[in-house]
Amino acid sequence: MAVIDFTDKGLYLSKANVYIDPWKPVDHAIITHGHSDHARWGHQSYACVKSSAPILKHRLGSIKLTAYEYGERFSVNGVNFSFHPAGHIIGSAQVRVEQDGEIWVVTGDYKLEDDGISEPYEQLQCHHFITESTFGLPIYTWEDQQKTYDDINAWWAQNQAEKKATVLTAYSLGKAQRILHNINADMGPIYTHGAIWNMNDALQQHGIKLPHTDKVSVSQKPKDFENALILCPPAATGSAWMKRFKSASIGVASGWMALRGARRRRGADRGFILSDHCDWPSLNQAVKDTGAEYIYPTHGYTDIYSKWLNEQGYTARPVETAFVGESLEAETPTS
Repeated sequence: MAVIDFTDKGLYLSKANVYIDPWKPVDHAIITHGHSDHARWGHQSYACVKSSAPILKHRLGSIKLTAYEYGERFSVNGVNFSFHPAGHIIGSAQVRVEQDGEIWVVTGDYKLEDDGISEPYEQLQCHHFITESTFGLPIYTWEDQQKTYDDINAWWAQNQAEKKATVLTAYSLGKAQRILHNINADMGPIYTHGAIWNMNDALQQHGIKLPHTDKVSVSQKPKDFENALILCPPAATGSAWMKRFKSASIGVASGWMALRGARRRRGADRGFILSDHCDWPSLNQAVKDTGAEYIYPTHGYTDIYSKWLNEQGYTARPVETAFVGESLEAETPTS
């Protein structure tokens, strides 16, 4: 039996009787990060890295949670575990598993690029590597991130000159904080959708520093937003929430903007290629640098990427999971 089995509940370690990022209720869950496809409600106990604890509590409420430092080792029935930075979002972690001399690494979602606010990715060595492949095709190659932030700033300035509100979609956890940390926050007022404002508040209470933002209020007038940047989850642009902005330019920040026609299909004025996942070159670099022989792509272009890895001399097979990676339709807003 393998150290980690791929079951209909999630990644299962039978000797320790724990699951990693299970998508059905289990007794003991180890969680890589706070996105809802990886951190689900209903488990009897949770373990995560300390910087992810406030996120899980904010999203899941009252749960039985044990939190560890990055690199801190803990053992369950003779199986050794530790969390290591994944670079995906604040509090994201890879899980290193060592059992009987065999090392497995579960990445969760990850990126090699340092975004300045997430804990930077740590390269690990292992025999078995469970990796996402959200953008596992050669067409996905990200441009320099500073250029993307400069383009967002320039677009915002243009909208200010035209007396338009600037509405930019971003995940409420991860991309929203990354954008806030890296844009020119002195250009004008910044407002956030309630889902993003609440997440920012939870993070700031635990020491994460972000520029000041105000929550969009129903009492505000369209004129209040003429010079403003407004961050909202992707799904909010198709809701009644958007009606409060009389004249607005809508932008989308996503890795999917690398696809021709993606911006148009979203009904957006601008598309900015920005992802919290690996692009094709960094995905392959990560796989190579693990030294692993056995590779298991879990979501994204799993079949194509597994075939390509096998052609490069690895032993790879796709694994079906309930993880979704990055989606333009993600995060139905709740406030």
